[in-house]
Amino acid sequence: MTLKPLPALGRRKFLKTAAATGALAAGLGAPAVHAQSRTIKIGYVSPQTGPLAAFAEVDGYIVEGFLQAVGGGVQSGSKNFNFEVVIKDSQSNPSRAAEVAKELIVDDEIDIMVAAHTPENTNPVTTMCEIEEIPCVSTLAPWQPYFIGRQGNPGDPGSWTSFDYTYHFFWGLEDLIAVFTNMWHQLDTNMSVGALFPNDADGNAWGDPNNGMPPALEAQGFKLTDPGRYQNLQDDFSAQINAFKESDVEIVTGVVLPPDFATFWTQARQQGFVPKAASIGKAILFPSAVNAIGDSAQNLSSEIWWSNSHPFSSSLTGISAADMCSGFESSTGRLWTQPLGFVHALFEVVADVAKRIDSVNDAEEVAAAIAATNIESIVGPIAWDGANVPPFAQKNITKTLLVGGQWRKSDDGLFRLVIVDNATYPDIPAGGKMEEIS
Repeated sequence: MTLKPLPALGRRKFLKTAAATGALAAGLGAPAVHAQSRTIKIGYVSPQTGPLAAFAEVDGYIVEGFLQAVGGGVQSGSKNFNFEVVIKDSQSNPSRAAEVAKELIVDDEIDIMVAAHTPENTNPVTTMCEIEEIPCVSTLAPWQPYFIGRQGNPGDPGSWTSFDYTYHFFWGLEDLIAVFTNMWHQLDTNMSVGALFPNDADGNAWGDPNNGMPPALEAQGFKLTDPGRYQNLQDDFSAQINAFKESDVEIVTGVVLPPDFATFWTQARQQGFVPKAASIGKAILFPSAVNAIGDSAQNLSSEIWWSNSHPFSSSLTGISAADMCSGFESSTGRLWTQPLGFVHALFEVVADVAKRIDSVNDAEEVAAAIAATNIESIVGPIAWDGANVPPFAQKNITKTLLVGGQWRKSDDGLFRLVIVDNATYPDIPAGGKMEEIS
């Protein structure tokens, strides 16, 4: 899967310059123009290290499986496309993510980018792709911080514009709010909610007074206590805990880094604060983080984007969600995690796009093929058809399904996710009911 590089001028600039001067046909010659085989070089930026590394622990397994699945190439008309994947570590740092994305585009001369794992990773990568006119598919970030967070003025909806080369699939905050409140309504609470919103893209989106949680919760009769933005990786949450105690908070929510939630939860217990429900995004998505918390993790709740109970199969390999999870556990000795399905789906989209293009050198054609995607993937339908998305984001966003669950200790002593609310998508089976934290 070796790619012959274009001249050092740079692939995108070379193609544009050659086309403008007529040098493309003369310089490359007929044999190259009519070549029947071409390697598509995929760039992948992910947080292999740092506080977001748990998101990326599935990456090696998925990429290896993808390359095996497409080992014979993908046919598009008379052409056969092979694949190469170049992975770079963002180190969980947005600046580093932009830097390595630029390296992939300029130095590695990739044809298409994929990105995942929170807005801190997706946003700088997709922004760089938009600037450099590189087609990109991304996931694993709610669509609001992804789309609104990349605007020149996020506070002015009238100025928001769509993107030409970057396309995203995931759920939105409206879906998460529906799932969380569905779970909370199963419990007898005073409807007083405490918020943990950090000063980052996710936290600012979740806490946005116009498009985030505050107006949606208020509309349903919940009282929200928001102590304000805190800095990630802080070591003292006493101010937040005291504010929650003063407001008689019985429900805690937020979007928190795993080490920060571990610190908060330990200090909350030490200071005598035990809510009836704690529905947390990001921090408790992973079994490693939850099992590290210990017994007090029982009945912590979160959104579930994907699981071994989801009734979907891969459009690339035909493998079911259940079999993918068991295969990952057998191969790695680790419990499956939710990014497993979504990272696989990224490469499902790329493989499907390759079947529908004539030239990977034409960024506009590749971007148009991404926009025309319509597949049944291992995470469910993926099609940028505008369904259930506001008009301003319909070009670039397609939404995926969401349900809610709790962590319960299994007979082997390990915590595993149990789906406890599937009102948003009943075809995904529930395995229990919402229970209070004790």
